[in-house]
Amino acid sequence: MRIFPTGKPQLKIIYFTAIITICSLYAAQPIQPVFQQEFELTNLQALLFTTLMMFPLGIAPLFYGFLLETFSAKLLVRGAVLMLGVLELVFACSTSYFSLLLIRAVQGLMIPAILTSLMSYISFTSDRDNVQHSIAVYIAATIVGGFLGRFLSGLSTELFGWRYFFVFLGLLLMVAFYLLRILEKDANMEYAKPRPMEVLALLRKGGYFWLYIGIFSIFFVFSAMMNFLPFALKQINPGAGEAGIGFLYFGYAMGIYVSLNSRRMIYIFGSEADAVRIGIVIFFIGTTLFMIENYQAMFAAMFVFCTGLFMAHSLLSGLVNKLSSHTKAIANGVYISFYYMGGTFGSFLPGYFFEHYGWRGFLIFLQGVLVFSFFCINMMKKHVSAL
Repeated sequence: MRIFPTGKPQLKIIYFTAIITICSLYAAQPIQPVFQQEFELTNLQALLFTTLMMFPLGIAPLFYGFLLETFSAKLLVRGAVLMLGVLELVFACSTSYFSLLLIRAVQGLMIPAILTSLMSYISFTSDRDNVQHSIAVYIAATIVGGFLGRFLSGLSTELFGWRYFFVFLGLLLMVAFYLLRILEKDANMEYAKPRPMEVLALLRKGGYFWLYIGIFSIFFVFSAMMNFLPFALKQINPGAGEAGIGFLYFGYAMGIYVSLNSRRMIYIFGSEADAVRIGIVIFFIGTTLFMIENYQAMFAAMFVFCTGLFMAHSLLSGLVNKLSSHTKAIANGVYISFYYMGGTFGSFLPGYFFEHYGWRGFLIFLQGVLVFSFFCINMMKKHVSAL
């Protein structure tokens, strides 16, 4: 007799683990200026704390199917959560930049294993009629984790110093490791194992190619803003506290509302492609509003900015599934790769413009990338008659 026949306790634990994992991914982002000051780093050296964590997410979907075919998903996710928690505690105790950076790099390898295993379990533990809802809740959980990781890290740093929040994360991950023991053993779990020729064949299709380049560009801009905003605030107002910087990310919560109303947006704007283009326009407006160098204005700008990002992202991720038939798993895997690779490059490459042309020059560059992303969506629409 199964103890949890409906799978609901497992799902709650999966959502909790997802929130803590995403917290770990973004916890260092709002306090990068603190690392820069304490360890006398350049901007690029400080930015690597986030870049090294994000890069593995860009390549993981191309090989995680082979990894999960070799190891039990339950063993993999529990082992990765335990390792991530231990490394958070070690990170909190480390005193040199290179040891901190090495820890973040290893943690970056753990996060894809956790997230991909959790997604597999959602599909396995949910009834067929509830899978879509369960995944929507999972996405909302990752958005909550993205906000809490940034906000609580900034608040804790200002109140107690930066090390305490990483200790807290480490302990929460230990709790997650313990709770995950109730996950069922793997059964009939299938994973995408894309071959290089299959990926190339997908990219040769104009609709997919322009969609992937579009989401790469969109998340490039989002990641750039999230990563460089703390440095900009410190330049604009040297007295700005870490709690204030963390609270600025509150607009990230717009992602929950937007993601859960994607169907309504398609109905209002007529089609997925048109709704995505409106999202990019809103994204552009939000980027422009950040030129007002005032905390209150930037706080408001974040809501507009995040609305545009999640509007485009939620619709494009759904569109990938609509366009796919027998290649859904591969198409989604490539989408995730382009999404996070855009985030990886966006987390440091725009630093050239920030260093040489200042905050406004940096924003103008991001506006240029968004114009290019708008062009990509137009090209996507031309290649897919159904849109």
